[in-house]
Amino acid sequence: MRSVLIIDDEEDIREVAALALEATAGWTVFTAGSGIEGIAVATKEQPDAVLMDVMMPGVDGPTTFRNMQQNPQVAHIPVILLTAKVQGVDQRRFASLGVAAVLFKPFDPLTLARQISDALGWKEDLPI
Repeated sequence: MRSVLIIDDEEDIREVAALALEATAGWTVFTAGSGIEGIAVATKEQPDAVLMDVMMPGVDGPTTFRNMQQNPQVAHIPVILLTAKVQGVDQRRFASLGVAAVLFKPFDPLTLARQISDALGWKEDLPI
């Protein structure tokens, strides 16, 4: 069974995404409210992927991703950024970081698992 870590400073987003992934895909979901907490959870739980908000107070998503890349315990975990920024320049900047994918807010809870699976090349059948 897949596991995903959601890192987002907004509790509502974490809850909606977690419920969506658990209900539609049956995945195990871990959550964290900050990049620092997220790296600690990723180190302990070793999720199959991380879904991370770009804009967070303190340490933002791109900085958290760079910190993860320098940590051998979590550098192998694919990261998908979740952002409300849809400008082309932002998309190119995020893609140049080396993240697995960029998904956009607001997301559709019913298709979130499919979007993550497609982005990461996960081939298992999803219920939807």
